[in-house]
Amino acid sequence: MLDGFMRRQGMHRRTRTTLLIVAAVLTLLAVAVFLRSKAPPEAARLLPESDGIIYFNLKPIRTFFRKEWRPPQRAPEYQQFVNATGIDWETDLDQVAVALHRMPDPNGPNGPVAYSMVLVGKLTGKRLNAWLDAHATARESYAGKTVYSLPSEDRTVRVAQIGYDMVAVSNFPTPEQIHSIIDRHRAAALPFAGSSLLERHYHDVPLLSLAWGVGQIGLPFSESGAIRIFGFSLPLQPDSTIIASVSPALPVPGSLGALRVKVEEIAPNDAAAASQAANLATLVTLARGFTTHLGDNAANNSLKLLLKTAEVTQHRDRVVITATLPANFLAKLAQGEGAPSAQSQPAGAAAN
Repeated sequence: MLDGFMRRQGMHRRTRTTLLIVAAVLTLLAVAVFLRSKAPPEAARLLPESDGIIYFNLKPIRTFFRKEWRPPQRAPEYQQFVNATGIDWETDLDQVAVALHRMPDPNGPNGPVAYSMVLVGKLTGKRLNAWLDAHATARESYAGKTVYSLPSEDRTVRVAQIGYDMVAVSNFPTPEQIHSIIDRHRAAALPFAGSSLLERHYHDVPLLSLAWGVGQIGLPFSESGAIRIFGFSLPLQPDSTIIASVSPALPVPGSLGALRVKVEEIAPNDAAAASQAANLATLVTLARGFTTHLGDNAANNSLKLLLKTAEVTQHRDRVVITATLPANFLAKLAQGEGAPSAQSQPAGAAAN
């Protein structure tokens, strides 16, 4: 009897130990899933150090708007690329992460901004390698990857296939940025790895954002020392630190009712934030008046709704602008229909 009792006790201890191990493993998996949900997308984590980062998640946009998604007519050169590689950016590109690099001389041969990108989707393969090899003016082997150099508008664009579904692209004057992407891809296991810019600001990006940007994302829109969008000059410096996002306003499964746009600028201090908030509020009011007489089409109506719902607030050293867009705006934008036509803009708006 004593032997039987001891055996039963031993079985109970082994059962408890097994249950504890299973519980610990499940807890670790839950923590890993939670951390991964809070981490930046892998494409963004692979980007090198930069002045700004912009990210687009195109796959859910195509899913939500598949009935309205009409790819634009292909140019002959682009059709030749599709025929040669089997890649159609309109349907095969799922994610785009872009790093913005400020150039020291905005009037120099490299322009004001250089770009480094990580593209994710059904993009890689032998046919793409063959096309790159046929058009490259130079090739470099780095960390087991082939980096192709292609001429483009007096600049050199470097391209490398870094994974089974990832392509790295950079037009930075030197190869260090694309080398950095390749190096980060080799050590990309940690969910919170990434550039210092992501570390500082990604926690401010709303969850489930379809598109977002952090850092000096106004650089591509800078003109004569100001940021200009849709013909309006914004009271922001091109090197302002901005956190912008587009996320579902009404997350209904299988559909979207509207998109919530949020732009947050980090000002030097509270006083500067108060002044910029007042200037932006005045600009929004003026813009509403300028757009009253715009023609009736999808792009102009989206702009009117954006301005109608726009609100400007200040929270200490931060200026926050929120607005609402119709859910199909991103689909229209991807088709080249998302900006007001110059012909329909009143003279007053174009002059500002």
